[in-house]
Amino acid sequence: MAIDIRQLRSQFEGLTFDNIGSWPLLPRLTVWVLVVVVCAVAGYFLLWSQQSEELDRLRAEELTLKDQYRAKLQQAINLDELRRQKELVSQYVLTLEKQLPSKAEMDALLSDINQAGIGRGLQFELFRPGQTALKDYYAELPISVRVSGRYHDLGAFAGDIANLPRIVTLNNVNLTAQRDGVLALDATAKTYRYLDEEELAAQRKARQQAAKK
Repeated sequence: MAIDIRQLRSQFEGLTFDNIGSWPLLPRLTVWVLVVVVCAVAGYFLLWSQQSEELDRLRAEELTLKDQYRAKLQQAINLDELRRQKELVSQYVLTLEKQLPSKAEMDALLSDINQAGIGRGLQFELFRPGQTALKDYYAELPISVRVSGRYHDLGAFAGDIANLPRIVTLNNVNLTAQRDGVLALDATAKTYRYLDEEELAAQRKARQQAAKK
């Protein structure tokens, strides 16, 4: 069946919007289709595109929540083991803290170091505490030491230092021979103590001031 193009085109001639209700069927259908298309396009850009973006965001959030759920589920499965490890770490930290003297105990520790040398028959030629260096959670006190004596006595002295109940290390050790088989030991003994509340407060204040700058 042939379509008469001229007849179809004639249906669109002389049309005005004043009498749209009396238009022929084809023009009315054409206008209806155009209105539907315009509404669909406007709806997509004004509503559906925003909903699509929101849907993409929610899907990404869903993936993140699933990952968080898996991580927390794994933690829940290993909760008893994590608690055991935490307890072991707490005990280890407590043991280390007991090896760090307080500021009030430092004089007694220095006396212990001195007595360790004297007890081995060593002669102290130098025993000079240096400037205390404050770290984040502890303080370090270097002590310049020079003692002289027999080789085995010096070795026993180093062992006694290592066996002290507090942490003391010998650094920059240097041995020089003197007469009659006597050796001189030069070293820097370092001992450590934990910071008191006043020092910790001063450090926190200093960090806050530095952050503000």
